[in-house]
Amino acid sequence: MATRQARFTAIPAVPQAGLNPATYSTLVALKENVELLVGSRGELGAANRALTKGQLTVTDAPPQQMRQVTAEGIGFTISGVTVPSIDDYIKLLSNVQQLANDVAAVRNTLNVLINQLKA
Repeated sequence: MATRQARFTAIPAVPQAGLNPATYSTLVALKENVELLVGSRGELGAANRALTKGQLTVTDAPPQQMRQVTAEGIGFTISGVTVPSIDDYIKLLSNVQQLANDVAAVRNTLNVLINQLKA
């Protein structure tokens, strides 16, 4: 899918007649800043250019898989040491893996966004 480049119309020069120096300077600075953001000042590269919504194509992060912890903390005391039940241990492992997968998915989405913002 081709990304369409945003287009902006030129901003006319600020007339100095009838403006006090402070107002004129403010308007000129605003004009220059807008021109930098839209990329119409002829600056090398696009480091100053603002991004538009159409330039960000990152998709939403996938739905979170882990909704709640299913491990219940059930265990046994053996010779004064508390150990988890094997079923609870397996649930905990599954919960940790789901959480790791969710974090990886969000991280991937964030990396795509960061790369698009850097471009």
